[in-house]
Amino acid sequence: TGEWHKPGRRRIVPSSVVLTSFQVMSRVFLIWAVTHSVKEVQSEDSVLLFVIAWTITEIIRYSFYTFSLLNHLPYLIKWARYTLFIVLYPMGVSGELLTIYAALPFVRQAGLYSISLPNKYNFSFDYHAFLILIMISYIPIFPQLYFHMIHQRRKILSHTEEHKKFE
Repeated sequence: TGEWHKPGRRRIVPSSVVLTSFQVMSRVFLIWAVTHSVKEVQSEDSVLLFVIAWTITEIIRYSFYTFSLLNHLPYLIKWARYTLFIVLYPMGVSGELLTIYAALPFVRQAGLYSISLPNKYNFSFDYHAFLILIMISYIPIFPQLYFHMIHQRRKILSHTEEHKKFE
């Protein structure tokens, strides 16, 4: 499965600290700042969509890491790690975007987390507009991450197939 560490640097899993932090923060944001904060969206099917996608993804990811650390990675888990994202990633992103979209009218109506002028800090913040910017940010980010995984899939699984030919 490739080298998981740079020379002189031990790592438990190959994930970038920056990318992992971004993923954790975005999930906390979606759970707390959208789904928890806007009670009206909690019964939306879109929430179930992203929760199912995240759950299956993490079960596969951490099974992959665990078996890799034990030096006993079944091909099925490797295949699942580099194949099921093809469906799970768009499913999760769709659920996330639909949930944020469903929250927008309630955020606007309640003025949730927004700060209006005038105030003693001479600062304003429109959470509704911020959520729209978050949704727009998916346009450049999603394709990059998705095609990176497609590239990883091609590299990892083709390497495995070539390796199997010589066994």
